[in-house]
Amino acid sequence: METNAYNQKLNRYVLTNKIVYTGFSSFKDAEACAQSKGGDLVEVAFKDGNDNPQLTNEAGLIEKKLHFYVDAGDEYKFIHSSDPGFKKYADELQKIKASNDKTSPEERYFANFEIENMEDPIIVIKNDHLESVTSRERSKYLKHASVYELGVTLPKP
Repeated sequence: METNAYNQKLNRYVLTNKIVYTGFSSFKDAEACAQSKGGDLVEVAFKDGNDNPQLTNEAGLIEKKLHFYVDAGDEYKFIHSSDPGFKKYADELQKIKASNDKTSPEERYFANFEIENMEDPIIVIKNDHLESVTSRERSKYLKHASVYELGVTLPKP
């Protein structure tokens, strides 16, 4: 099993003449994998709510040195856990949830634990207001989003 820098499982897709790995935790993580395996960095798109990767260069991930980007139109913004603004939004979400929650402090502690420990969390903002928290994998199926990930291709054996 292949893993990223945080020991999270990579996604493996078999295309006609290539194997593509996605799910890297950073640009450097993907770059290191490509170098160690003799593969190539590529941009992979997931569109129309499906999990079928398409090789593309639409989002310019390689040039921008990004590993993940979601385009769901002007009203939506997806903030990945590796983005600089993620902690600010996560802290605000915790405060809102705690103020709305009438449970005991112990229960609030465990509820707040969810965002920090969700695998690869994404905060979804709609029109500058928090809409939801989702995972990187689930973002492919939301809002008819186009999800772009950095991948590594290897020749098919």
